[in-house]
Amino acid sequence: MGLPGHRRTSSDKRRRSAHFALAETTINTCPKCQKAVQPHRACAFCGTYKGKQVLDVAKRTSRSTRKAGKK
Repeated sequence: MGLPGHRRTSSDKRRRSAHFALAETTINTCPKCQKAVQPHRACAFCGTYKGKQVLDVAKRTSRSTRKAGKK
């Protein structure tokens, strides 16, 4: 049965966990509707990405309202 070789000092723990901090999320604005959107993702409000319409937002909202009505 294995045993720990050395005591884990408090400085060793702090040094190991120094990179565990949470990173701040980057938020951009949609060029079409000026809403907040994460980079490299389609805008959830208007459905555009890189100036092109990629999501049918009306279809998604009607689907979500139907799902909410069934519950």
